[in-house]
Amino acid sequence: MVVGDVTTSTDVLVIGAGPGGYVAAIRAAQLDLDVTLVEKGEYGGACLNRGCIPSKALLNGSELASEAGQAEELGIYADPTVALDEMMSWKDGIVDQLTSGIEQLCTAAGVNLMKGTAEFAAENKIRIVHQGEGQGSESLKFENCIIATGSRPIEIPEFDFDDERIVSSDGALNFETVPDELVIVGAGYIGMELATVYSRLGSDVSVIEMLEQVLPSYEGDIASVVRKRAERFGVDFHFGYTADRWAASDGKAVLTAVPADEAAHDSEIELTADRILVAVGRRPVTETLGIEAAGVETDAQGFIPTDSRCRTNKEHIFAVGDVAGEPMLAHKGSKEGEVAAEVIAGEPAAVDYRALPAAVFTDPEIGTVGLTEDEATNEGVTPVTGEFQFQASGRALTANRTEGFVRIVAAKETERVIGAQIVGPEASELIAEIAAMIEMGAKLQDIGSTVHTHPTLSEAVMEAAQNARGKAIHRQN
Repeated sequence: MVVGDVTTSTDVLVIGAGPGGYVAAIRAAQLDLDVTLVEKGEYGGACLNRGCIPSKALLNGSELASEAGQAEELGIYADPTVALDEMMSWKDGIVDQLTSGIEQLCTAAGVNLMKGTAEFAAENKIRIVHQGEGQGSESLKFENCIIATGSRPIEIPEFDFDDERIVSSDGALNFETVPDELVIVGAGYIGMELATVYSRLGSDVSVIEMLEQVLPSYEGDIASVVRKRAERFGVDFHFGYTADRWAASDGKAVLTAVPADEAAHDSEIELTADRILVAVGRRPVTETLGIEAAGVETDAQGFIPTDSRCRTNKEHIFAVGDVAGEPMLAHKGSKEGEVAAEVIAGEPAAVDYRALPAAVFTDPEIGTVGLTEDEATNEGVTPVTGEFQFQASGRALTANRTEGFVRIVAAKETERVIGAQIVGPEASELIAEIAAMIEMGAKLQDIGSTVHTHPTLSEAVMEAAQNARGKAIHRQN
């Protein structure tokens, strides 16, 4: 590439090197396309640098600390000391290893990497401003473009992120010390995962939620398991309130929350905190792209609508990952990135969202895929369900983790598996088996008749499938 006024060209321009963008770039290069990947920040995007990977590293570290301190039932007595700075350094080392690995993978695949901020100048032309004073800019023509610019945390009025008292999830993954008191605004998956981390590390955690349950997008019996476990760690919930304002007082922040429904609560409450984490959702990053110059449409929330082949309203421009809308999952973005690259190469690819699993890394974890019982009914499918409680699992008992259950949903007429919900130990891993079964069009008998290793948690999946058929062995059908 030449820095200056010279315009160069590429077959495929990918904007953003997160899990959607870098996967799209590598796949396109594998398909013998000339690919340029532009990234203004770190390779790996929010997932690797400020989301999935760092949060799971801290979840694992806090789990070790928590289990070591609560293993007296197993005859183990320990009083672990947490050095948060060392845990953060360990977490940062993982992130550094993975980000450098992505850069190496892209280079090895033949992807042309560029650092800078991209802004559309026309339907087939983009201007790239390089980083650093005096680095200049250049223009690039493209045949096809894949937008993968991700998302960022949402701010709420009166709670601007300052990285001191008011932090986003980005800031909460880089605390220098464990806060004595932490208030979290929002009981969605980000808020609950970080409530899990810091309550296990010793913070007094309070959560404010406008609605009446944690994880409002999940079924009540699943959310209830997570809430009860969080309360065992000392998390204090305030449902039916919204954060209204805050003020500094004696070196602390005092948050005032008001009733979301005055019929349910007649007075405001005050909560004192060292830090206030605002975790009310994420919004797409499109404001710096100048996408109006390319004629790409967005919806009312700023997301870029796409079809099953990841195409926007412009035939040659694609969008993948968070910027293309819910669900905001790294593996969804990666799959969409692969599909977009293959469509550009002329292959008959499309995204099938029916077998897209999702996981929440709370304690215990949640894993879901496909339809719930209610969703199946709403789609005109008569469902049949089977469940198995982990308290009847020998492996769960030996791990001293018996909370939760596996639930499988199938179409009653055909017994074809169409969904599953798991809350309990290793749910994020167990859900993969059922996702594969849905992808393959399997029936309940296919899971129930498959011999599962004993003693393992996966036996609960087999038993749930058999329960749906009235044939479970280790529970009453």
